Amino acid sequence: MTNPAATAPLAGRREWTAFTVLLLPLLLVSMDTSVLYFAIPAITRELDPSATQQLWIFDSYAFALSGLLITMGSLGDRIGRRKLLLAGAGAFGLASVAAAYATSAEMLIAARVLLGIGGATLMPSTLALVRNLFRDDKQRGKAIALWSGAMTGGIALGSVLSGVLLNHFWWGSVFLINVPAMLLLLVLVPVLVPEFKDPAPGRFDLLSVPLSTAAVLPVVYGLKEIAAEGFEPRYLACLLVGLAFGLVFVRRQRRREDAMVPRALFRGRGFGAGIGLNTVAAFAMMGSAYFTTQYLQSVLGMGTLEAALWSLAPSLFIGAAAPVGAALAQKTDRARVIAGGFVLAAAGFALISLVGTDSLWLMLAGAGVLASGIVVVMSLVSDMALASAPAEKAGSAASLLETGQEFGGALGMALLGSLGTAVYRSDLSGAEPAVRETLGGAVATAAQTGGAAGDRLLALAREAFVHGMQYAAWGGAALLLVAAAGALAMARSGKGAAPASAERAVPAGTPAV
Repeated sequence: MTNPAATAPLAGRREWTAFTVLLLPLLLVSMDTSVLYFAIPAITRELDPSATQQLWIFDSYAFALSGLLITMGSLGDRIGRRKLLLAGAGAFGLASVAAAYATSAEMLIAARVLLGIGGATLMPSTLALVRNLFRDDKQRGKAIALWSGAMTGGIALGSVLSGVLLNHFWWGSVFLINVPAMLLLLVLVPVLVPEFKDPAPGRFDLLSVPLSTAAVLPVVYGLKEIAAEGFEPRYLACLLVGLAFGLVFVRRQRRREDAMVPRALFRGRGFGAGIGLNTVAAFAMMGSAYFTTQYLQSVLGMGTLEAALWSLAPSLFIGAAAPVGAALAQKTDRARVIAGGFVLAAAGFALISLVGTDSLWLMLAGAGVLASGIVVVMSLVSDMALASAPAEKAGSAASLLETGQEFGGALGMALLGSLGTAVYRSDLSGAEPAVRETLGGAVATAAQTGGAAGDRLLALAREAFVHGMQYAAWGGAALLLVAAAGALAMARSGKGAAPASAERAVPAGTPAV
């Protein structure tokens, strides 16, 4: 009997060149989550936003992106992933120009919403096209490993690049950098990337669009606010509203033949497990980032640009981790490598739990080890989930992976952040409210107090923050070890084995006629 794996066509120079082009939108969408870190003071001086408007300038992009991922993934399967990618690139470029030349806070918020909509078309389209371009298991695993590393690196690069640009240009330059890349994408993608779409997609379920958005947005918003403000009743109500809409959405998907989230996705061996493990990985990544940034700036007293530059140091580990993980997965059971990635990330949390108030190198080492383990996990579970999904549903599969990442990241910041904050406030129970509320408030109060009293107050607040971070690190490590045990159980059940992916039975994608 012929081994079907041996018959999968190998990608050549054209496919790898197309893959390189597809990394452009991925980098830019990732960077746009952090590009405002340095720009917001200049924007505040120029546009004079209210406190609420300032928050929406930050959050409107992420909310539009996360709320529309499922819709755009399903739409790409129907109209063509390349077509959706090109439409998204055009929208992203135009919205970048609008954001760069915004003359009011309202205009900037609207432009950020449009950027989020454009980003929601770009993210699942790029990953789905990678799934279609690389039919060979080894090549696809390598490509998705590089894709995962680029996505993680883009987030760190965004804050640094914005700082460099703002040293030489006005605040709008942080948005204009998107435009040349989008133009390049519009020129090269039609030449290098073939079209892929579902040959028999069925009707597009319009009612599921608002249902999916109503399910995702309240949950993401509630989790983000819980991370910032604590467990207030209104934010818990947001979670309940989102979960209620989620139940209605899931029930509708189970009953419809032309569902936005096809049932066929979950028939693939390892697809559901891949989504779940990817969500846990995002939980750990964003949960640790919540503390890393504050530690560098508020505990070690670094400036924003200096902190951003130091935060790039763990990228040295990340760049090698995903390809190494992909290579190991070709030689042994993939689920065991995933379990090893979770254990490595847990070791990173363990290193962070040993950090004191003056432990820069230990903090960077812990963050690097953690990120390396997480990138290994994300690349392998993404490949596992995509390979087990039908090729004609690759857009929907990619959108579910990325929606899970959004949920996981928001949940990690909310739960680990809340755990650290609870310890922080307990340690400072006798301090004034501004000091107990946040470390940033304590830094401001200590600066106003001045002298030896201010120094003592700042030292106590920093110690309390580090104490809370240590507890959160142990909580994160425990969760990752549970996830590692789940991955090993998956290995024993055979779900982690390389799947007989859909393209072995049918073509990897059906080119548009």
